[in-house]
Amino acid sequence: MLFNSFEFLIFLPTVFLLYWFVFKPLKWQNLLIVVVSYIFYGWWDWRFLLLIAFTTAYSFYSGLAIEKHSNHKKRRKWLCASSIIVNLLILGVFKYYNFFKENIELLFHTFGIQLDWVTLDILLPVGISFYTFQALSYTIDVYKKKLEPTHDIVAFFAFISFFPQLVAGPIERATNLLPQFYKSRRFDYVQSVDGLRQILWGLFKKMVVADNCALYVNRVFADYTFCDGPTLLLGALFFTFQIYGDFSGYSDVAIGTARLFGISLMRNFNFPYFSRDIAEFWRKWHISLTTWFRDYIYIPLGGSRKGKWKSIRNTFIIFLVSGLWHGANWTFITWGLFHAVLFLPLLLGGKNRKHLNTVAQGKYLPSQKELGQMGLTFLFVVIGWIIFRAETVGDALNYICRIVTHWEWTLPDIHRKAALATAILLCVEWSQREKQHGLQLSGNGLLKFRIFRWGYYIALILLIIHLSGIQADFIYFQF
Repeated sequence: MLFNSFEFLIFLPTVFLLYWFVFKPLKWQNLLIVVVSYIFYGWWDWRFLLLIAFTTAYSFYSGLAIEKHSNHKKRRKWLCASSIIVNLLILGVFKYYNFFKENIELLFHTFGIQLDWVTLDILLPVGISFYTFQALSYTIDVYKKKLEPTHDIVAFFAFISFFPQLVAGPIERATNLLPQFYKSRRFDYVQSVDGLRQILWGLFKKMVVADNCALYVNRVFADYTFCDGPTLLLGALFFTFQIYGDFSGYSDVAIGTARLFGISLMRNFNFPYFSRDIAEFWRKWHISLTTWFRDYIYIPLGGSRKGKWKSIRNTFIIFLVSGLWHGANWTFITWGLFHAVLFLPLLLGGKNRKHLNTVAQGKYLPSQKELGQMGLTFLFVVIGWIIFRAETVGDALNYICRIVTHWEWTLPDIHRKAALATAILLCVEWSQREKQHGLQLSGNGLLKFRIFRWGYYIALILLIIHLSGIQADFIYFQF
């Protein structure tokens, strides 16, 4: 079920009314969340439900088994390892089996050895990487005694399957989300109104920005060998805003929807295209995944505390895994390594945490230095997105080369809706860069008057109605 679908327009208010007016006791609310979440997820394919139910049940009972053997270090270790292996094995079979099979066969073929493994014709379950990592975080935190294992199976099922963030994040930690299913929740009008604003802004980013950009991007990348440099550059720029509008738009709707039910999800984007270096970009892009890799892979490997060479190794491991997490294609792996190369000089020079404040904080315009830093960082990010979007690494290199070698000083055919939507996005988010989301209104100035606030909302709704592109799945559903 898509957030930007008619079905969800009926689904959300129905669940909201049942949640607050019919299923008032906590246990019944949690049970309702599980049921509607499985309906929401099964809307794509009911067979997906078997997989998520198994992952959830296995992780739940693994946590209880780890608790039971709390005095046996080796048993606890093996129980934790078995849960991690089972979850990763499921993810690996569904997402990576054919990729590794093809590449291993190709490797052996170069030595004259012919392998003929079976190719699996399987459908990749929507959001499997997201809920698998969420389940893994629970097992690891229980093993490390950062979290007491839950004995409430309904609360645990609600934690894994909570429908707003189930298929594309944010990837929640058990330490943050699971305890919220233990406590009684009361309807908060102010929180709910702000949640609705965030939903509205998320829908604008998806339906107006991303879907319009997609029309131009798909055409350019499909026929890039026939396009001139300016057209290719514009296609890359539009994809840069397509993937941001698509993914951050989903996160906005997810976080806003959760707030309607009294649940707080972690922030997943912090206006990343206003970053002044790649390190700042990665602190602001897909925050839930970046911090997951930091806490569960980078730091356990030693982080940057065990010397220069191990810092280099750990950095490349993190970005390699990040690329592979996004999909079974060499383009994603190359994209991850490209960012590792950009990140490494900042890490080794001790400048990876240089920009912790908001760009041009308290000012409307950035300084010339900040503007230059933002421009250079944005250029690197755009190049990375070309690699990410291309079908093959060769296509990515050809695309980038053609921008330079086939440059013509003529204006490309601009998709007006996409250009207008992108301009609105940049203006709103720049003015809101010190807020939690693009439509978090402080009530200052004219917006303290209800008539102007409602005028703002209605204007956005009209833009969504009149400027929406062709409905498309969210890009990150495939990951």
